[in-house]
Amino acid sequence: MQIDLRTVSIEPLRQTFDHIAARIGSDKAASRYLEGTMDLQAGANPHYRPTWDPEHEIFDATRTAITMQDWYALKDPRQFYYGTYTASRARMQETAEADFDFVESRGLGASYDSAARRSALDFYVPLRHVAWGANMNGAAMCAYGFGTAITQACLYQGMDQLGIAQYLTRMGLTLGDQAEVAAAKKAWLEQPQWQELRRLVEDTLVIKDWFELFVAQNVALDGLLFGLAYTEVDQALNAKAGSTVSLLTRFQTEWFADSSKWVDACMRVAAAENPANKAKLQEWLQHWRARVMVALQPLAQQALGADGNAALDRVSARLDARLAKAGLAA
Repeated sequence: MQIDLRTVSIEPLRQTFDHIAARIGSDKAASRYLEGTMDLQAGANPHYRPTWDPEHEIFDATRTAITMQDWYALKDPRQFYYGTYTASRARMQETAEADFDFVESRGLGASYDSAARRSALDFYVPLRHVAWGANMNGAAMCAYGFGTAITQACLYQGMDQLGIAQYLTRMGLTLGDQAEVAAAKKAWLEQPQWQELRRLVEDTLVIKDWFELFVAQNVALDGLLFGLAYTEVDQALNAKAGSTVSLLTRFQTEWFADSSKWVDACMRVAAAENPANKAKLQEWLQHWRARVMVALQPLAQQALGADGNAALDRVSARLDARLAKAGLAA
């Protein structure tokens, strides 16, 4: 008996789901990101209004002053859905674990310059409380936001911040011990240079408009804090005592560059939607940016001394450049 093998090309009857085809055309194959994101937000046949907020539906686009004809225009340029997000973060975590293992196995924490170690512990470890607040804010944006394109990315952002809080805690244990972590909590609660930032974080936890929270947390606070902590302070410690802290904070540095692509894309699309959006975004930016600058000034001076104000100016200029590309004035 002879068996002949041949390749048969089978054309699918349709390329994707109907609601995706309505957006991109029936003759195009959709990406996994589009199929796992578009039009998944519940928007019809609502149940009862929540008793704790009877003015809104459970899923309600009017929870923010920002308006969009299509909330799915706020797509993630990284095309993160659960699969791609977890794969990306797994690779970043492998790198971070290797960095911590390198520092610990070679005793770089113990041999690190004592003055630089003290500066790093006093500045970085209390920031784990800021990251915890950002985790809560990411969950809030996901809960009250509208449109899976942005809400799923907000949840990923919040989970990343929880990881950052854990890495900062581990940094305290690597450069010091458990007592250093306890001391960082006491500093966060009591030392005067931290109280303006602590007040700011606590105020963001009760922002009602979820897109204002997006601006306050992801644009103003992260945009300025990460530039200060993981560029300016990191470079100063690197020049003074070597790259140990840079290894222990590589995750934060790479994460901020990655997440900024999504944050900037959302701001650009929302601002271009209509003049009212742009005006509201400018108003929120002006308010929260000013508060963040005030909150970071004593911390910049603590970590960088006389160069603190100049470092904040450089950080502010970099945020200005990002906002200009998104069509927003400084």
